[in-house]
Amino acid sequence: MAEVVVGRIVRPHGLRGELVVEVRTDDPEARFQPGIEYATKNGPLKAVSVRWHQGRPMVGFEGVPGRTEAELLRGVLLSVDVDEDDLAEDEFRDDDLEGLKVVEADGTEVGTVARIEHGAGHETLVVKRQGTHPARIPFVAEMVTEIDFEAEVITVDLPPGLLEL
Repeated sequence: MAEVVVGRIVRPHGLRGELVVEVRTDDPEARFQPGIEYATKNGPLKAVSVRWHQGRPMVGFEGVPGRTEAELLRGVLLSVDVDEDDLAEDEFRDDDLEGLKVVEADGTEVGTVARIEHGAGHETLVVKRQGTHPARIPFVAEMVTEIDFEAEVITVDLPPGLLEL
């Protein structure tokens, strides 16, 4: 089993404790259902209601009766346990990526993935480099062109100047 982040709580919606969730999975209908229990940094949260509004799930959680309680959950990441074989093509566990070497398309070594930061719009690879500050590479298809787990290498195509930030 693997724990995979499937969403991030954005903000409360209304007065009855519903929360707007930013989807971080390619199968949102399966990942957001009443009865599913999510792992969070604050302990488990169980969905009791799910409805869709403007392409985002509005989730009501057990033990979150109103807006005041919902406000405390802003920014919380929602994770589920999935069978390794059930991971979608673009779903990865953080520890699958940590320690992989990062290289540019021409073979120039950038460094090694130290950790993954989960942000509002996308994840960021924090890459440890020798003799300089860590690189922060957005984990998006335009920049991360290939992940080869057998070779333990992530190939990136970076815009000029990104490594100097």
